[in-house]
Amino acid sequence: MTDTTLPTVQLGTDGPLVGVQGLGCMGMSEFYGPTDTDEALATLGAALEAGVTLFDTADMYGFGRNEEFIGPFVRAHRDQVVLATKFAIERREDDPTHRAVRNDAAYIRSAVEGSLRRLGVDHIDLYYMHRRNPEVPLAESIGAMAELVQAGKVRHLGLSEVTAAELREAHAVHPIAAVQSEWSVFTRDVEASVAPVAAELGVGFVPYSPLGRGFLTGSFQAAEQLGADDFRRMQPRFTGDNAAANGELLAPLREIAEARGVTLAQVALAWVQQRAEVYGLTVVPIPGTRKRSRLAENAAAATLKLTAAELALVEPIAGKVDGARYADMSSTHVGRE
Repeated sequence: MTDTTLPTVQLGTDGPLVGVQGLGCMGMSEFYGPTDTDEALATLGAALEAGVTLFDTADMYGFGRNEEFIGPFVRAHRDQVVLATKFAIERREDDPTHRAVRNDAAYIRSAVEGSLRRLGVDHIDLYYMHRRNPEVPLAESIGAMAELVQAGKVRHLGLSEVTAAELREAHAVHPIAAVQSEWSVFTRDVEASVAPVAAELGVGFVPYSPLGRGFLTGSFQAAEQLGADDFRRMQPRFTGDNAAANGELLAPLREIAEARGVTLAQVALAWVQQRAEVYGLTVVPIPGTRKRSRLAENAAAATLKLTAAELALVEPIAGKVDGARYADMSSTHVGRE
């Protein structure tokens, strides 16, 4: 077993034990421009050495290629890796504009077989419903996922971008180990009801995009600076006047970072990590990176504690952010309780 430097926590009342920070692997295959595959593979190894054990992917990332990419690494370290993947977003390479949300039982049974095949493993540690289709009864979807647990193909269940009511309903059908939604100093919708209900039910919380897709690190100031195939160019909060206004909101993070001798990313991640204390629940953010240097920087933030005065500086930021998270928010309804 690799010596860990990150503290470990349990996701859910009976969920897996993981490092307090995970790794989002999406960008290694798609969405953020070209990837240096050798460096990405080295980053996976560096993550494990740092105590990161939760590795997050999905069947829709790179049309399945992300699962194929991390599969050999997972198999080589199967006893150490807690593997999370997702189903529900249907895409087609022959029609890039096609996107549907599938929650029906037949699709779930088919999707898990595809993920197991691409990953080359016999079970998935944490299987998420990536998005919720309200036209399919939640009991049908969770029932089908529960069958996968009974069959030994999945160990624990998760939900992504659901409402508090949906989380409660699903948890009544089968224990949910983790709920995954965007949560950062820029995005705090989940605090209204999802995070409190997760704490009440003993469900772990896995914030994705805790660094605001890189914007909170100061690595880019506007989408126009990014490559033509970078999907952040289509996200409203990173374009035009929105980007300029949102960039000014980073001033408190810069102030804290300069005073502490740390980076913007570390301040932003430390804030997310401390939501665990605020809401009394397990919080395991999954910042995504393809570089070992960024991985080390992110991991170091796990033990950074912001003072009450510093937290107060950050507090107003989210309420001032201009622009939606996605151009189309129709399948993301955390705030619509």
